[in-house]
Amino acid sequence: MVKSAPSPIASRKPSKVEGIKENSNFLREPVATEILEDTTHFTENAVQLLKFHGSYQQDNRDNRTKGQEKDYQFMLRTKNPGGLVPPQLYLALDKIADEYGNHTLRATTRQGFQLHGILKKNLKSAISTIVNNLGSTLGACGDINRNVMAPPAPFKNRPEYQYAWEYAQNIADLLSAQTGAYYEIWLDGEKAISVEENPEVKAARQRNGNGTIIHDNEEPIYGTHYMPRKFKICVTVPGDNSVDLYSQDLTLVVITNKKKQLEGFNIFAGGGLGRTHGKEETFARLADPIGYVAKDDVYNVVKAIVATQRDYGDRTDRRHARLKYLINDWGVDKFRTQVEEYFGKPVEAFKPLPEFKFHDFLGWNEQGDGKLFLGISIDNGRVKDEGSFQLKTALREIVEQFNLPIRLTSNQNLIFYDIEPDSKEAIQDILSRHGVGDDPSKIEPLVRYAMACPALPTCGLAITESERAIPGILERIRALLDKLGLKKEHFVVRMTGCPNGCARPYLAELAFVGSAPESYQLWLGGSPNQTRLAQPYTEKLHHNDLESFLEPIFVYFKKSRKSKESFGDFCDRIGFDTIREFSATYEPQAANGANKSRHRVNLKEEVYSKLKEVAESQGKPMTQLVTEALEVYFQNLS
Repeated sequence: MVKSAPSPIASRKPSKVEGIKENSNFLREPVATEILEDTTHFTENAVQLLKFHGSYQQDNRDNRTKGQEKDYQFMLRTKNPGGLVPPQLYLALDKIADEYGNHTLRATTRQGFQLHGILKKNLKSAISTIVNNLGSTLGACGDINRNVMAPPAPFKNRPEYQYAWEYAQNIADLLSAQTGAYYEIWLDGEKAISVEENPEVKAARQRNGNGTIIHDNEEPIYGTHYMPRKFKICVTVPGDNSVDLYSQDLTLVVITNKKKQLEGFNIFAGGGLGRTHGKEETFARLADPIGYVAKDDVYNVVKAIVATQRDYGDRTDRRHARLKYLINDWGVDKFRTQVEEYFGKPVEAFKPLPEFKFHDFLGWNEQGDGKLFLGISIDNGRVKDEGSFQLKTALREIVEQFNLPIRLTSNQNLIFYDIEPDSKEAIQDILSRHGVGDDPSKIEPLVRYAMACPALPTCGLAITESERAIPGILERIRALLDKLGLKKEHFVVRMTGCPNGCARPYLAELAFVGSAPESYQLWLGGSPNQTRLAQPYTEKLHHNDLESFLEPIFVYFKKSRKSKESFGDFCDRIGFDTIREFSATYEPQAANGANKSRHRVNLKEEVYSKLKEVAESQGKPMTQLVTEALEVYFQNLS
């Protein structure tokens, strides 16, 4: 893919959003005025600022009626550093979902919760309830540091995991917006009682370094314009890629000595997955290793990296505004040099690391201090009650009865921890009574490792279905694999309704990225541990053609894979040209074992669309129409 940079920034005007931020009085207006108005929705300017407060204005497209106002509603996202959800907060969210939302919660890919279906008139009550129950939505969206991720596993006998939790929280505090707007608007100026901020973090926020802070400003780190775009951070431990570390703007990896004492952090920077179809200057990118920093300097280096992006990131073209583009344009060496200028000294050499592997921590596990933790799989993160499957009720009962803290995972799952061993049977009974399993070995592996974004009907960016489509897609893939003699095979599948990459599809072994109604761009070749980018294999695959398109690829995988080679590794090793060559001449086996001749013919999109339209109007298969038309054509030739 071409990765050309836009024209030089200096010659271009700032984007419209930059002006909205500048004139907002630090995220106050026009949100503060419009929340008091008896309307169903906010204006465009207010919508941009509302994101900083943790909410997106949405329209339920399922309820659209021509000539009537859109069905406006709001998605509210929580910010939970390291995925921590105290029991009090969970119960509050569960109640908000029923009182103001659509009766579901949705665990996100960044270890937070989303509430859907909230009306404007209930937004203030919902946010104030969250804040008053030890939660927050501030900075969960917007041009600011988002939720800081960390491995969710509560290993009490592995200090590196505890350090990751501690520094995820501290860095989240360090980079939290300082404006009073949030509490003024949603809590009438009363800041909720919260844990006293770490004095070291507070001091680090005000420490200037070499231009990292902006003096006499309500936002000492961000300034009047905040960041050019969203900024994503995670803290992890060597070998643990439960946080998709290569997809982050900034990743810190805990480095300990032989006594398991914290010494410092390895630094990765420049990851990011958002892109736009047809815009080859936008692309997914893996983070690069930058260097190492001692623990006493970690806050200063974080500020230096944030300041570099704040001051040099593209504020003219929002498609080119993420840190990944700055590093891609500059190169790692120039980026490191600028960071060191803000930091005030050289960054040390990167420390050796083991190979990173993905873990989902599902099922019952020892946490190292005599207590247990339980990872519960949540399909696409959607906590709901549906028929005999009563997940939402089960989770609420467990929290009410046992007062357990929760850690959300980056794979949209949930972990209960600090469980007394003698409580295990009672928890299993609650789950069983509500149709919820606690044994991950009984989950279809394609489902266990899959992710999808919400997409339709509420996401305004969605081109096609994702969350509602992926269960059927996975069933069809499973049936195809079984038919081809690959019953034990599984791989990482991810799906999004648009190319922005919210479910991180570009790191999957097989990914569907919405490109048109009912159609997807197909990506192949990521690794099982999400440490390698996938690549686009075909631009538009209609979901009706899934089996015929994937069958030759799976057959070639079965015939030509190396021993124990994963599907993603196979696609990356063998190369797309070779796969396409095999697919072009592939003849599938019919059910009775006879060869069924089948050939591929590509059509222009406009021809395909017209063909589909005519076929539907005549009630005929598209293949029949094409065959009839070609027969007439050949007759005329003769």
